[in-house]
Amino acid sequence: MLVLTRKPGEGIVIGDNITIKIIELKSGSIRIGIDAPRDTKIYREEIYDRIRQENIDASASWNMADLDTLIDKLTDRTLKK
Repeated sequence: MLVLTRKPGEGIVIGDNITIKIIELKSGSIRIGIDAPRDTKIYREEIYDRIRQENIDASASWNMADLDTLIDKLTDRTLKK
């Protein structure tokens, strides 16, 4: 992990197209701004972790017999076209 010290108004550049700016330091918290392309997904860490866990939970709940049935139905549809 890279650890840097920045002051308000200073920034960090990641790659060629992402810039992180320190906007404000206020009573123990930091406001940051992120300038990145619109197609770049940016999440707060706690939200990203929750999405990841929900995806893991959802994938673990699939029954292999159900997946086999789904594959058979999709294959059958594709062959009929």
